[in-house]
Amino acid sequence: MKQRSKSKSFSIQTLILKIVIVWAIVAFVIYPNLNLLVSVFYKNGQFSTEVFGKVFGSARAMKSLVNSFILAFTLVVTVNIVGTLSVLLTEYWDIKGARVLKLAYMSSLIYGGVVLVSGYKYVYGANGLLTKLLVSVFPGMNPNWFVGYGAVVFVMTFSCTQNHMMFLKNAIHGLDYHTIEAAKNMGASGSRIFFQIVMPVLKPTFFAITILTFLTGLGAMSAPLIVGGENFQTINPMIITFAKSSFSREVAAFLAVLLGIATMILLAVFSRIEKGGNYISVSKTKAKLKKQKISNPVFNAAAHVVAYAMFAIYVIPIILVIVYSFCDSLTIKTGNLTLNSFTLANYQKLFTSAEAIKPYIVSIVYSLLAAVLAVLMAVICARFVRTAKHKYDVFFEWGMLIPWLLPATLIALGLTTTYGERQPILFNYVMVGTLVLMLVGYTVVKLPFSYRMVKAAFFSIDNDLEEAAKCMGASTLYTMIKVILPVIFPAIMSIIILNFNGMLSDYDLSVFLYHPLFQPLGIVVKAASDESASIDARAMGFVYTVVLMILSSVALYFGQGDGMERIRRWKQRRFEKRVAKG
Repeated sequence: MKQRSKSKSFSIQTLILKIVIVWAIVAFVIYPNLNLLVSVFYKNGQFSTEVFGKVFGSARAMKSLVNSFILAFTLVVTVNIVGTLSVLLTEYWDIKGARVLKLAYMSSLIYGGVVLVSGYKYVYGANGLLTKLLVSVFPGMNPNWFVGYGAVVFVMTFSCTQNHMMFLKNAIHGLDYHTIEAAKNMGASGSRIFFQIVMPVLKPTFFAITILTFLTGLGAMSAPLIVGGENFQTINPMIITFAKSSFSREVAAFLAVLLGIATMILLAVFSRIEKGGNYISVSKTKAKLKKQKISNPVFNAAAHVVAYAMFAIYVIPIILVIVYSFCDSLTIKTGNLTLNSFTLANYQKLFTSAEAIKPYIVSIVYSLLAAVLAVLMAVICARFVRTAKHKYDVFFEWGMLIPWLLPATLIALGLTTTYGERQPILFNYVMVGTLVLMLVGYTVVKLPFSYRMVKAAFFSIDNDLEEAAKCMGASTLYTMIKVILPVIFPAIMSIIILNFNGMLSDYDLSVFLYHPLFQPLGIVVKAASDESASIDARAMGFVYTVVLMILSSVALYFGQGDGMERIRRWKQRRFEKRVAKG
């Protein structure tokens, strides 16, 4: 009788939890975006096509659409070339100093978004060190040369290769080395081995990365905004421009909807092709791939030149940002570096001024809370799906994955448009202008990634563990807390850390959702990179960037590096010592 009452109690708890999760998904994921669509296409209760005339009649809006697709198609070529080279130079060919090169090529993992673009602007912009050097050599040179389409392509090409370094590297390591050796013994040349053995294995990964690259170019924000200039603005920066005015806000909403539709179509095409049999090849042996020597001396020399030229492109902005973070305001203004230029005043200001350190506190708090909330919802929904008792439980999966189909700007506009006024679904609470709005946006954006990773962790659990707990009389809740969560805890922590790192320097969402009195790092760094920014603000921008890189490096170390494994081994040793002491 007691057991039955416990089961009934837990069923009620489960039902309440499901209701809360369904409400959260509907209120913050589905309803805002549906409401945005209604606000665009319905006027005074009737369907209206007025917005079509506004968008297609706006030269700026149409140009931004065209520029977005031009950028997306361009990046598919340039990013694949540079990204593939970065992997081949560090993982496939025998290049001297490959370990150092790899660190540089992976720097965009800790140095991305608005922070990375600002770093490139500090080097190549009108007041950049390299630009001033070139102007001194070529007096007639235009100091504003690093603006427009070329600048955007350059920056985004070298900032979007992290997918190649993560995914293509794994595909390279999956090559069957015995097959390569067999081909060599049969007289196959290095180029033939590469195109007939290596490339077919990499093809599925290439396809996935190409789709991701195209979507990145289509939804580009930071690079066009900072170095695009007036002549090369894409959809997202234009959405920001239109959203600032109440007269053009529906144009901004419509552009966001168009971006969302394009994203959905591309993902649907990708899914269809993937189901058609595009699979990653798996090595038949466990033989570790040995790096291939480039036998032709000319090609070998050219490969080394290319490798270290790319190294310089990746590293120089980072080095200069670090150097300038220790320089006084006069040096930053003139670009004339001397031994007397260096000072610790900027860092002293950061750690002694509450106003200076405030953006870090804001970003850390928001990013951490959003990371935890997203993973918490992911764990609950993944559990519901895993133990689904009826077909309607699949809603939890669909609801968690919907934000993957929506650009960040669409999510942000949906929230601001919907909850700028009282809505019954939110109990008449006006969220715009509050501290909650950005937290909700951060959390929603991280739901799909969190769910996919948590679901994978759940399905790696041996079902016998749960069955054994049930046989011993453990309730579902007890089994979840005491049996399942400890097993997937390392994965959960890694996901939280990766979520945290991904939102730490966010600008795309923050620009729509942040509270004016609580500016996150992305907003502050972007403001510091503007031409109108004061020298002191620009100096602090360098400091913010350096400290942010350190925070991101630490986060990645624990999220994807050896940090979490070291903590696990330390806890295991402590446990063994306690057992030994009795």
